[in-house]
Amino acid sequence: MYPKDLRYSTEHEWAKVEQRRVRVGVTKFAADKLSDVVFVELPQVGAQVTYMEPFGVIESVKAVSDLYAPVSGRVVEVNTSLSEAPEVVNTDPYGRGWIILVEPKDLKELDKLMTAEQYLKAIGEDPE
Repeated sequence: MYPKDLRYSTEHEWAKVEQRRVRVGVTKFAADKLSDVVFVELPQVGAQVTYMEPFGVIESVKAVSDLYAPVSGRVVEVNTSLSEAPEVVNTDPYGRGWIILVEPKDLKELDKLMTAEQYLKAIGEDPE
């Protein structure tokens, strides 16, 4: 449920290194807590994002929440399919539900994020 090859933020975003870029989305925990996602506000390609600063908004039938960047850098791609089908964040948060792709300034920022095991402990789930 929480892939071991990802890093996790305290704000419930995940980060996956792909070559020298970082794909970002929200965790299954966040998607489940939000319930039915109805809208995702995406930044523009080329926008600068800053580590643990808001870069967008995710809205569900229950709440509106900020999205936080798990790494600083430049947005090189956004998941435009979310404008037509935001619910994919709920059904496939680690696959088709990704949100942005970032060209990071410094990949070492990812060392500040949690491993899957640390994240599970942080959300009160058994990592076994």
